[in-house]
Amino acid sequence: MTSKKELRIGVNGFGRIGRAVTRILLARNRGKVVHVNDVNPDNANLAYLLKYDTTYGRLAEEVTADESSMRIGADRVQLTHQSDIAQVDWEKSEVDVVIEATGVSLNEKNSRTVAARDIPVIVTHACPSADFTLIFGVTDSQFDPARHKVVSTSICDANAAAPVLKALNDAFGIESGFVTSLHPWLSYQNLMDGPSRSQAYPGATYSHYALGRSSVGSLIPKPTTLVTACERALPELKGVLKCMSYRVPTACVSSADMTLNLKKSTSEKDILELFKAVQARQENRSVIRITDEPLISVDYLKDDHSCIIDTRWLMLNQESHLKVVLWYDNEWGYSSRVADTVGLMARRNG
Repeated sequence: MTSKKELRIGVNGFGRIGRAVTRILLARNRGKVVHVNDVNPDNANLAYLLKYDTTYGRLAEEVTADESSMRIGADRVQLTHQSDIAQVDWEKSEVDVVIEATGVSLNEKNSRTVAARDIPVIVTHACPSADFTLIFGVTDSQFDPARHKVVSTSICDANAAAPVLKALNDAFGIESGFVTSLHPWLSYQNLMDGPSRSQAYPGATYSHYALGRSSVGSLIPKPTTLVTACERALPELKGVLKCMSYRVPTACVSSADMTLNLKKSTSEKDILELFKAVQARQENRSVIRITDEPLISVDYLKDDHSCIIDTRWLMLNQESHLKVVLWYDNEWGYSSRVADTVGLMARRNG
């Protein structure tokens, strides 16, 4: 990767996360998206989906497309349509870093091939084969661009939960616990009952039949990789926590309900003071936020924090049995950390 003042960024996969990251980078004016690769062959549709968004509204910049590119304001973005990240000619666009945002297992695997061409890759998923899992507030100080060429930014749930778990484990120790996440529907789910289609393995279906039920009318219990993803960043908690999830019939903003058995006895006041101290001293000010406002999920839409601790529901039983409730915009908050990773790469290589 070159040490330019402004990184030239490629985006592989122009779905919800790919477009959200692009919008955030545009708003920050740090780094320039110069190449987008997506299997959708309709360039005009890619431009349309960036410009108009049901969740986040209309983009201020003018967006147009022709047969080979998209223009965002005055900037030209090369468009290609390969299904394999390794088959894209990122070098032609002089890309400094690629954001792999498809969630497809083949692209996660072949990110290694791109990195071998001296183009670092940020994988927007929990990727076991990555050189490093970067979760701000947990592992960001350990990131080394000289060694870490394929960097996983994990999943939205781990970005929300891991910083809180780290703070509590460092202060009091965590003996055991459960985490239940409530996650909005995703694009691969069904409007009407049918097979549950895999995003990671296109063409395959999940054996978890309930996930194929209509996403708009029910809460759907399902397994989740939240704890496994957290353990990659916090190996000291391996085997300590269990988890499950509900897919809920809303468009955006997740919540997590954590019930933890602490090793040390404490008080609600001390835990609240801990969270206030963590919020005050964190290097990245957009990781943890605490609030006691009587808000609901929609009020956290487009909040760029990794997590918001809702102190109204902070409860302690028998001095060591703790309940903590988190909120997080699973698209915008997470994508903000992906954009922060781009910025971290620029600073560490500058």
